[in-house]
Amino acid sequence: MKLRLSLITTAVLFFAGGQMVEAQRTKKDTATTEKQIDEVVIVAYGTQKKETLVGSNTEIKAKQFADRPISNIGQAIDGASPGVKVSTGTGQPGSAPSIQVRGIGSYGISTSPLYVVDGVIYTGSLSAINPNDIASFNILKDAASTSLYGSAAANGVVLITTKSGRKGTDVLNFNMSTGYVGRSIPEYDRVDVYQYYPLIWEAIRNGRFTTNPAAGLAAANTFATNNLISGILKTNVFNVADNLLVVDGVLNPNAQLKYTDLDWQGPLMKTGFRQNYELNYSGGTNKTTYFSSASYTNETGYLIKSDFERFTARLKVDSQIKSWLKLGTSISGVSSNGNNSIDGADNNSAYINPYNWTRTMGPIYSPYAHDPNTFATLYDAAGNIVYDAGGARGADAAAGRNIIQETLLNKDISKNYYIISRSYAEFKVDPYLTLSTNVGYDIRNNRRSRYVNKIIGDAAPAGAAEKTTFTEQTLTWNQLLNYKRKFGSHNFEFLLGHENYKYIYEYFNAYKQGQTVDDNDELINFVTPTTVTSQTDNYKKESVFSRLNYDYKSKYLLSGSIRWDASSRFAKDVRWNSFWSVGAGWRVKGEDFLHDSRIVSELKLRGSYGEVGNDGTNSYYMYKSTYTLGYNNAQEPGILFGFLADPSITWESNKQTDFGVDFGFLNNRITGSVDYYNRITDDLIFPVPVPVSSGVPGTSISKNVGTMYNRGFEFALSADVIKNDNFTWSINANASTLKNQVTELSQGITEIINGTKKVSVGHSVYDYWLRQWYGVDPADGSPLFLVADAYAGTTASDIRTVNGTQVTTNFNKAKYDYSGSAIPDLFGSFGTSISYKQWSLSTMFTYQLGGMTYDSNYQSLMSSYSQGGALSTDILNRWTTPGQITDVPALNSSTYTSSNAASSRWLVKSDFITFRQATLGYSFSPQTISQYGLTSLRLLLSGENIWSKTARKGLEPTQSFNGTTTNRYTPARIVTIGFSLSF
Repeated sequence: MKLRLSLITTAVLFFAGGQMVEAQRTKKDTATTEKQIDEVVIVAYGTQKKETLVGSNTEIKAKQFADRPISNIGQAIDGASPGVKVSTGTGQPGSAPSIQVRGIGSYGISTSPLYVVDGVIYTGSLSAINPNDIASFNILKDAASTSLYGSAAANGVVLITTKSGRKGTDVLNFNMSTGYVGRSIPEYDRVDVYQYYPLIWEAIRNGRFTTNPAAGLAAANTFATNNLISGILKTNVFNVADNLLVVDGVLNPNAQLKYTDLDWQGPLMKTGFRQNYELNYSGGTNKTTYFSSASYTNETGYLIKSDFERFTARLKVDSQIKSWLKLGTSISGVSSNGNNSIDGADNNSAYINPYNWTRTMGPIYSPYAHDPNTFATLYDAAGNIVYDAGGARGADAAAGRNIIQETLLNKDISKNYYIISRSYAEFKVDPYLTLSTNVGYDIRNNRRSRYVNKIIGDAAPAGAAEKTTFTEQTLTWNQLLNYKRKFGSHNFEFLLGHENYKYIYEYFNAYKQGQTVDDNDELINFVTPTTVTSQTDNYKKESVFSRLNYDYKSKYLLSGSIRWDASSRFAKDVRWNSFWSVGAGWRVKGEDFLHDSRIVSELKLRGSYGEVGNDGTNSYYMYKSTYTLGYNNAQEPGILFGFLADPSITWESNKQTDFGVDFGFLNNRITGSVDYYNRITDDLIFPVPVPVSSGVPGTSISKNVGTMYNRGFEFALSADVIKNDNFTWSINANASTLKNQVTELSQGITEIINGTKKVSVGHSVYDYWLRQWYGVDPADGSPLFLVADAYAGTTASDIRTVNGTQVTTNFNKAKYDYSGSAIPDLFGSFGTSISYKQWSLSTMFTYQLGGMTYDSNYQSLMSSYSQGGALSTDILNRWTTPGQITDVPALNSSTYTSSNAASSRWLVKSDFITFRQATLGYSFSPQTISQYGLTSLRLLLSGENIWSKTARKGLEPTQSFNGTTTNRYTPARIVTIGFSLSF
C-alpha cells in the first residue's frame, strides 16, 4: 500500500468559462489534457461529453478551492462563475452566503438555487458538507441544463459531486492548517469624545433658537450650556462643571478626562482562531473502490462568544458486483456546535446587537462603573469588574443596558447533527440499456438553547430560558432508464425517469421565565411558562421526466427534455405542471474548414429555450386558509383566523432563452465563452393587500399577479501567458451584466411599496423609491427636498425656492421618485496563477461596478441631533455659516427628523473591488524528501477576504442583494498556514 498525505497538487489551475485547465510541469505542452474530446462533465441525472453540451454548465473542480480556509461550498462559488452573484450575509463562523444565479428569480418566494448532492436533491445546510470531500461542483444556469429538475430549478442548480476512490494503489492523505480570524470590513469613522460635546451643544443651541428666536442667540447659548448634560446627555466625563464644559460652542480648554476606558468595541472584538485537520483514505481493486474521510474544523470568530466547531466522517463504496450489476453507497455523519452572536439576522437594531451598539453608542459613555469621587473603575468583592448599567445615559444611548455584560452573561448555543446518505444500483440490461435507481435519505436535528440573564437586559430581574428543537428529514427515490446507442455517425441518448420526494419538518419550542438557582439554564429551573408550541409540516413531490440527446459526428447537437411535477404546496386541480426545454448546438471546429486550423482550437455555437418552475413558497400550505390555535378566551380555548389563502395559487414559471459561444485559440492557450440570456418569470407570487373589512388580521394575500424579466451577458476568458518547464503564468477573468424589470402586474395591483423599494411596471424590483433629497440651503443650513406635486406652486413657511427650484424643508411634503437601483452594471472576478519551479501562487479578486447601496448604517450616524448616539466624522462638514456650500445640514434639535428622514441622500455607489483570496505554496522536490521516506511535502499560506475598497469606509456592498445595509456580523479575514505530506 502506498501512503500519501497531500493537501495541494503541483498543478497550476485557472478557469475559462467554467472549463478547468490544468497546466502541469512536464516537458511538453499538456494544456489540452483536460479538454480532450472524451472529457465528461456532470449533468442532470447523469454525465455527458463536454463537446456535445448545448447548455450553460460551469464546472469547478476541487483543485480550485482545496487550498482555501473555507467552511462550506458556498464560499467557493463566489467569483467562480459568470452570472452568479454571492451575498456575504453574515460573518458568523460556519454560516453560508446567499447565492443568486442569473438575477432575481422571484419577488415573494425563494430565489436560492437547488442543490443536488451525488444525484439526489439536498436541502440541508451547506456547512454540513466538508469542502474537501467534494470532487467538483457544476452550476447549471440555462433551461437546457436545469429543466430536468422542473419545479425546483427556476433559480439554477448546483450539482455537487463527492470524491470517490480509484482503482490501484491505496492513498492516505492528511492535511492541517491553522491561522487567525479578524475583521475584514473596518468600522465607520465617528467623532471622538472631544468633538462630541460641542456638536451636541450646537444642535441644542440651534434648536432652541429655531423654536424661540425672539429670545435671541445668547439665550439659546445659555440654554444649551445648562441642558447639555443634565437635560440631554446625562454624563460628563471631563473634570469641569457641567455648565462650564462647553462655552459658546467650544470645549473648555481646561477639561481633562476623568477616565479613558470609553471603548466598547475592544472588549467585544478580538483576534479569532481557525484550525482544520483532515484525513482521508481511498483506493480500490478492479471491482471495488472506496473513499473514507474524517475532518475537524474549529473557528472562533472575532466577536466574543461566536464560534463554529464541526466533526465530519464519510464513507463511500462503489462495487462492480457483476458485469451487469454495480452497487454503491455513501454515508456521512456530521456534528456541529456553534455559539451564535446576536446580529442583524435576528435583531438588526436590538440593544443586544453588538454591531448596532458599538456603532451607534456615543463616545462619552464607558462600559464600566466608576467611583464618583476618585473616578477609579469599580470592582466587586470577588474582584470582578463592575459594568455600567446605563443609568446616566441619553435617550439614544440604551439606558439600562450594557452590551458587553449581556453578551458575556447570555447564551445562544446551537447543536446540529446530520446523517447524509446515498445508495444506488445500476443494472446493465444490454450494451445499450441501463436501469438504475438512487435513494437518498438525509436527517438533521437542530437543538438551540438560549439563556437570557436575570441581572440586566430583556429578562431582568427574573431571567429566561428557551429551548428549540427541530428535525428535518428528506427521502428521495428515483428510477432511471437510460438508452444510449450509435448508428454510424449518429449518436442517441434517451433518459426516462421517475422521482418521489418527501420532506418532513418537526418543530418544538418552549420559553420560560423566573430563574430559581444560578448556573442552570434548563427549563426545569424556571417557573413561569410563557410559550410552549410545536408543529409538523409535510411536503411531497412526484415527478416523471425524460430527455433525448442527439448529435451527428459531435458537430450538430440537439437536446430536448420534459418533466411533469406534482407539488403538495398547491391544490389538487393545479398541482401538476409540465416543464421542458430544447437546445441545439453547432461545433464549428468539427467542420472541414476549421478542423486543421492551428489558430482555432475550439469553437461551438449553442442555444436553448425552456421553462422551469418555482414552488419555493414560504408556506407548505399556500392554498389553504389557516387558523392560529392555542388562544385562551376566559375559561375556554379559542382560535383566530390567521392566514387568508388563494386556492388557485400555483407555480411561478421561468422561461429562459440562452445563446452562447465557447471558443479556444492556439491549442487552447486562450479559452473562453460568451452567453446572452433572457429569463422571463411568469405568475409571480406577490402579496396583494386585502381590505380591513375582510376581518383577516394580516394585510395581504399571496397571488400570482406579475411578470418580470432578467436579461444579461456573461463573459469568461483565460489565457496561458507563459508556459515552459520551469515557469507558467495564466490569467483569468469573468464579467456579467444584469437588467431586471417588471413587465406586468394584474388583479388590480399597480404598485407594491416595501421599505426603500417600489415594485411597478417598467422598473426593477430592486429600484429605489425614495424622497428626493435636494441638498442644504446655503442661507440657513436647512435640509431641502424636492417638493411633492401636491404642494407644487403653493406657499408655506416650509416651501421655498432655491436656485429656481421649488423645494421644501418638510420631509412630509417631499416628492417621492425612483432613485437608481441596487443592481450593478457589471460584476465578476479576475485572477492569476503563477508557478516557478517548486513555488506557486494563485489569487482572485472580485469586483462590482455601478448600482447603489442604501446605507442605513451611515444614516444612523448622520443625525443632526442625538441624545447620546454616535456621529460620523462627516458631521464635521455641517453647515455653520450663511453662504456656506455643504451637503450636511445644520445641527438642530428641532428639525433633525427632516434631515435624517429616509431619502435619496443615503444612497452611495456600490462599486467595490475585493482581494478575495490568495494562496502561496512551496513543494519540496522528491529528491530532497525521499531520503526521509516521504514522496511529497508541501507548505501553504492562504488568505480569505484580504482587502477591500468601497465608496465609503465601513460600507459592505455585498451584504444583501437588495442593496440595504444592516448591523450584521461582517465577513472575517482569515489567514492560515498549513502543510501536507505523503509517504
